[in-house]
Amino acid sequence: MDAPLVNRIAESGLITLNLELYYPSTEIVVMDIKDYLFKGLILKEKDFRLALKEHDWTAYEGKVLCVYCSTDAIIPVWAFMLISTYAGPIAQEVYMGDKEEYIRHHYYKVLSELKVDEYQDGRIIIKGCSEKPVPPSAYAKLTELLKPVAKSIMYGEPCSTVPIYKRPLKRVR
Repeated sequence: MDAPLVNRIAESGLITLNLELYYPSTEIVVMDIKDYLFKGLILKEKDFRLALKEHDWTAYEGKVLCVYCSTDAIIPVWAFMLISTYAGPIAQEVYMGDKEEYIRHHYYKVLSELKVDEYQDGRIIIKGCSEKPVPPSAYAKLTELLKPVAKSIMYGEPCSTVPIYKRPLKRVR
């Protein structure tokens, strides 16, 4: 008689965390201020204000709007503030920076709210492969948060992990 198949990984008590699950679910769109500058470099206040007033802001409804400038132009702070007054009531969120910066910011915010006490003395695997671009800073932040509570932290897939941290054994005197 054949012995039944046993899923040793499922019975091992390992906890797998998948950072991909925290990837922003809201569509992210970008607005490059260079498109509103004279020759892509100079902000002319009157023209800038008029362009923003005539811009179709409804395109950002319910989305995350990332506002940045791809040129080396010097953009006054008030320009970002003005964009925020137009986009703020329509977009779900307005972020001053490019999409990659926003994603790092999003992960930092989400992970800072993580209830790490739930992982007390846990043997944690932080899943490595993902289809979405999880920034390396998110892996570092999660490790930083889990280290004080976890018994061990590993990276990768349950069948093939890289050890990251193991709590030292307490010496008994």
